Amino acid sequence: MSSLPASPPGVDNAAEPADHPAWIGRYRVLSRLGEGATSEVFLARDDFRDRQVAIKRVRAASGVESPENHYRSHFFDAEAALAGKLKHPNVVEIFDAVPDPVMPYLVMEYVPGVTLKRYCRANALLSLDQIVEIGFKCAMALGYVSRQGLIHRDVKPANILALVDNGVVKDVKISDFGSVLDTMSDRTQVFRVGSLAYMSPEQLDGSTLDARADLYSLAAVLFHLVAGRPPFDATTQPSLMHQIYNVDPPALQHLREGVPPRMQAILERALAKNRDERHANWEEFAREWSSLVANAEVPRGQRQDVLDSERFNLLRSLEFFAGFGDVELWEVVHRARWQRHAFGAALYRKGEDGNTFHIIAQGRIDVYRDGSRVAQLGTGTSVGEMAYLAPSPDLKTHAADVIVSEAATTVAFTPEAMQTLSPTTRHLFDAAFIRVLVRRLHAAHEALAHPRRIL
Repeated sequence: MSSLPASPPGVDNAAEPADHPAWIGRYRVLSRLGEGATSEVFLARDDFRDRQVAIKRVRAASGVESPENHYRSHFFDAEAALAGKLKHPNVVEIFDAVPDPVMPYLVMEYVPGVTLKRYCRANALLSLDQIVEIGFKCAMALGYVSRQGLIHRDVKPANILALVDNGVVKDVKISDFGSVLDTMSDRTQVFRVGSLAYMSPEQLDGSTLDARADLYSLAAVLFHLVAGRPPFDATTQPSLMHQIYNVDPPALQHLREGVPPRMQAILERALAKNRDERHANWEEFAREWSSLVANAEVPRGQRQDVLDSERFNLLRSLEFFAGFGDVELWEVVHRARWQRHAFGAALYRKGEDGNTFHIIAQGRIDVYRDGSRVAQLGTGTSVGEMAYLAPSPDLKTHAADVIVSEAATTVAFTPEAMQTLSPTTRHLFDAAFIRVLVRRLHAAHEALAHPRRIL
């Protein structure tokens, strides 16, 4: 019996490349991406959905009962249970799980990048601002994972994929949920799993875990990225465990120049032996960690543009986006057109056609009709939304001048760009616009009923 899934009609398995099968199920295999102790990963083509995917296939197990086969089956089942459930821009999505009796496999999002392990060497360290950005995105992703009742339990550089552009890490994705602990499942769980160098003391103990175990592991990863070595390092397992239980991590300032004292303090707190001394939750850690750049304690280096973390935190502070969850906010961060406008710039001129609407993230906008100011719009308000809500030809012609009265940053969309958003995010935009229109109708009513009060 062949250990490979049957090939589609007309495919000759005898002509397969030596290092990978021609097909796995209905997926056409393009190349081998890597392999581990119990599995191998392939780049494949999903012709039905017209996309590339990564396939993680479990190695064929022997027919006898053994601890190795038990763990192999458990790790596959843990990830398979998450198929279609985790949808976050910084988490690798699992599309499908196929429980083949010989070699089961997972079909996952393909991420064309490298792991953070590449940047853990002293001769390949990332700039501190990039590490802050990586830490923020990982913290927000693991916070999302935690809200699903999950603890990753194996957060390490090799399980964080980086998308790199011209030597700069533009985005990251958490991968490999084979060791995940589902706190809401009554299924038998395997304990004491993970990678020793990044494991918290309570994980070594086999104690009951919560999200602070993953927080410790992420802090250990960030320490490694900053210093080029993990917080604890030893040649033997007992010695390493002793350090994790009893020794404080070394001072980062002695390992790398330019590390601000508060970066050291944040990581020391997250690496506390007692989890009650760590940050209470992912939100607290992410907020404190990202403030290192926002407060200019960490220089931007080559990244002079606004970071994704700054945009995310800015959106979350705006009333317009009050109903948006983290996933939807990230979608706005990545899909919106962020624009800066100087004092006196015109967003719209009377008589001009246009179909872009703006949400004011910072600054102030004045609306003039026939030379008289009729409205003043501040942070968190929108302007030009009728081009999206009722895109008729008449509404594309602006009836007023909209002028920047205080240097502004806006989040801009066109109706066409809105169609690229997920249905959930578009629904949240619609609800936000309804709130805006209701407030404006109420203000108009008050102006008519009590003109002196309004003036």
